[in-house]
Amino acid sequence: MPTLSAEHLTLAYRRGAVVVRDLVLRVAQGEIVTLVGPNGSGKSTILRTLARLMRPQEGAVYLDGKAIHRMSTRKVAQMLAILPQNPIAPDDLTVRDLVARGRFARQAWWRASSRHDREVVDWALAVTGLSDLAERRLTTLSGGERQRAWIALALAQEPRILLLDEPTTFLDISHQLDVMALLQQLNAETHLSIVMVLHDLNQAARFSHRLVALRDGEVVASGTPAEVMTDEVLRDVFQVEGVVTIDPHTQAPVFTPLQSVRGTNGRSKSLSEPATQGEDQGRYLPG
Repeated sequence: MPTLSAEHLTLAYRRGAVVVRDLVLRVAQGEIVTLVGPNGSGKSTILRTLARLMRPQEGAVYLDGKAIHRMSTRKVAQMLAILPQNPIAPDDLTVRDLVARGRFARQAWWRASSRHDREVVDWALAVTGLSDLAERRLTTLSGGERQRAWIALALAQEPRILLLDEPTTFLDISHQLDVMALLQQLNAETHLSIVMVLHDLNQAARFSHRLVALRDGEVVASGTPAEVMTDEVLRDVFQVEGVVTIDPHTQAPVFTPLQSVRGTNGRSKSLSEPATQGEDQGRYLPG
């Protein structure tokens, strides 16, 4: 039985057009699955529905075989954590204070933090490399440090599944690699299931067990990075002509885009033209 599954989901916003049609997605325990696709393909909407932040128009999401919308918020938060694109927190919060909020889902409202709570917070700080920054204000951290603090918050929930929407957005390449390596390490050492949205196809191929390529709310291809990262699939999904090779160091497929095949009046769009704005950016802070 998959630990998290979406069965024939149709997703739509109020008074809006259908965003995702008849989606079937199953995630095994310990698997890293990455959703890829152009802006507007429904990636963030799917992630929000998997996290029970949005109800499907049709179909259902199941967590350990149970319909997620029939489970209590507390129970879901004990099993699943989500990190949206632009999470926000009070300016005066310290790193430790932020991470400690991840324990809310496992604490009774009348009970103070236990020894186990403090141990979990210390572990989350240590595994994300933030122990020395625990008493620093969030506003004094770099972008990469802040992102690791939010991941530590999610880990403090002790989830079995972690959902992330563009976890490397706005980070420089060094911090991007740090975050991706951290997620890979957590997956290997704790058997944490990870479902994330990424725009960087090469990072998705390098750090994922499975890719799900979406276009216009439908799955075009799903499989290993080698099965999905093909010239034909990427042209179909992204409307970009390119070449797929194998990285000699990581053995992961690498896509080199050459030119867009999507244009107006038959004209290919230049790769130098600005990208469209990203999908909806949820904000979430436990408690």
